[in-house]
Amino acid sequence: MAIGLSEEHEALRESVSGWAERNIPSELLRAGTDGRPPFWAGLAEQGLLGLHVPEEYGGSGYGLLETAVAVEALAERMAPGPYLPTVLASAVINASKRPEHLESFADGTLTGAVALTGSLTGTRTEDGSLVVSGTADPVLGGSLADALVLPVATDDGEEWILVDASAVTVTEVKSLDLTRPVARVEVSELVVPAEGILGGVQRPDVLNLAAILLGAEAAGLASWCVTAAAEYAKVRVQFGRPIGQFQGIKHKLSRMLVALEQARATVWDATRAEGRELEYAAAVAGVMAPDAAVQCAKDAIQTFGGIGYTFEHDVHLYYRRALTLRALLGSSSEWAAKVTDLALEGVAREMRIDLPEDAEELRESIRAEIAEIARLEGKEQKRALADRGFVMPHLARPWGRDAKPLEQVLIAQELKAAKVKLPAMIIGAWVVPSVAAYGTREQQERFLPKTLSGELIWCQLFSEPGAGSDLASLQMKAERVEGGWKLTGQKIWTSVAHVAEWGICIARNSSEGSKHQGITYFLVDMKSPGVTVRPLTEMTGENLFNEVFLDDVFVPDDLVVGEVGDGWKVARNTLSNERVSLSSGSGGTGASVPDLLGLIGRLGRELTPAEAQQVAAVVCEGHSINALSLRVTLKQLAGAEPGADASVRKLLSTSHAQHVSETAVDLLGPAAVVAADMKLGDPGYWNRAVLATRAMTIYGGTTEVQLNIIGERMLGLPRDPEPGK
Repeated sequence: MAIGLSEEHEALRESVSGWAERNIPSELLRAGTDGRPPFWAGLAEQGLLGLHVPEEYGGSGYGLLETAVAVEALAERMAPGPYLPTVLASAVINASKRPEHLESFADGTLTGAVALTGSLTGTRTEDGSLVVSGTADPVLGGSLADALVLPVATDDGEEWILVDASAVTVTEVKSLDLTRPVARVEVSELVVPAEGILGGVQRPDVLNLAAILLGAEAAGLASWCVTAAAEYAKVRVQFGRPIGQFQGIKHKLSRMLVALEQARATVWDATRAEGRELEYAAAVAGVMAPDAAVQCAKDAIQTFGGIGYTFEHDVHLYYRRALTLRALLGSSSEWAAKVTDLALEGVAREMRIDLPEDAEELRESIRAEIAEIARLEGKEQKRALADRGFVMPHLARPWGRDAKPLEQVLIAQELKAAKVKLPAMIIGAWVVPSVAAYGTREQQERFLPKTLSGELIWCQLFSEPGAGSDLASLQMKAERVEGGWKLTGQKIWTSVAHVAEWGICIARNSSEGSKHQGITYFLVDMKSPGVTVRPLTEMTGENLFNEVFLDDVFVPDDLVVGEVGDGWKVARNTLSNERVSLSSGSGGTGASVPDLLGLIGRLGRELTPAEAQQVAAVVCEGHSINALSLRVTLKQLAGAEPGADASVRKLLSTSHAQHVSETAVDLLGPAAVVAADMKLGDPGYWNRAVLATRAMTIYGGTTEVQLNIIGERMLGLPRDPEPGK
């Protein structure tokens, strides 16, 4: 998945990528940086210089998102020359009160560049001109530019000017990036008339645009590094195996994909934001995108090994450009400090969904139904929600509403607006989809209504002492007896088993075939003779998990879900619903970014620079998860598979609460010696959270297993070999 989500954006990306592949050969990357590249006219003919420029000034009239899509695609090809500096210059001009300058940039007549730093000063004359002197250094693409956008300090504050490059002294500086130059710009007593002053532009505007466009290029660099390294890992053989099969490489590449998708999501979101939310979203992108490019390039070099360290291989060119981008944009620590300041001021980014106009009629219908239910109380309200299919609306009727993604979004919005809370099904939320899909009509009618209303408590009898992440290695025996089955064995890590009325259980009815065969899925009455539940005390001192012993527990035939011996298929349905659920919040720990910001407000002191960096890291991570979640929803609304966004969000969500709580405990300092107890104020609350959240990267599939899944399913890396092979 790329920065753009829609079919139109995907078509644009494919068009730009195809054009770049045909017109930017590899040898061009090493041909030097003098003048305009041979493909410059083609960029203008394709309309890629003016995607964001209004039609009245010769552009296509699209927005910054479309330009970001093109920038990302061209960056994957490492397009040399002044493309990025020029579109940044025209974007700054477009934000000013002097858009008449734009046409020459959109048609390729002029190239441009923007100085993000400098020591230029200006004195205003009686006719409104500025007399400017000083130096701007470094300027990306400055030696290739026909026109320069420069910051000038005046008595009225900082202003931005557009000047002809021939009117100043431009000296190319030897650049770390071998495919695109930087320059020093010196100005001496230059008179800039009023029409050259870009009124209405302020530094935050320019930095926001730079964070988005340089961030888009960073995402493109990271994308190439991820793809190239993964392809190499599939074919490079060491010790008799492709290196992509080794877990160390597989996890490295999966982490690279995670960083890439976070960069894409944050840049994408920044293109959609406005006002102070734009400042916040752009700052997050300024942290995440350049760092992702640098990290992915470093890890790509490591994956390529010795060949990656040679001058002949292209990967060092991507590393050089990534380092250059990050340096030009300003250190990630500076952007991180901005993120923390804005977050503590209460600035946040609300993830809004733009719904089609025809959604309002459906919304009104849903709102009317929910209004009726809102007048009920207690069990009546919960049962009404279940009866009307609002609890799990995506399920087929009568248990759901056959709701498509749009209806699901509207239901969630209207329930929140009406302050109607869904029943707390806990494990039941994982049970219902499996019974609805594979259960008999009698099983569905017996169990689903009360489960959906939250009146029936379930536990999940899956994990065993020797079968956790490798669940198919389970050993609990299911023996055929008259009228049903006898189950014998031990289950462990079983949440709420000590209060559950029923359990879903998988047991082995046959040892023939593969380990995924010969497994059957049962519904077990937890009050049955032979069921023994022993609570396990967790590191918090609480009891949520249990070990459960089944000793010749009888389960009748009518409580087998699905076909005998085909229980793994049913269990996979349960596990898929479990992992989606686990990725959607803080797991009940309360360890969220708003909670952390609340703690900081109560500390009564300023954060140190190191603390501000740590806070920014979790704020950025939380924001990226929210952006990824919105992208998943939008893809589903469009009828497409969410792709890497969903897998990455799932992985990040499990560790996010850990990072939040660890940051909180660090901020508390010596006060964090207080016991882990929610009743003991902030220290006790956060100490409980830091202990409780350790479970989140274990249950529902460990982080390591999730990284394997991302590497194999999203990057196509070879699967781990079967034991003994």
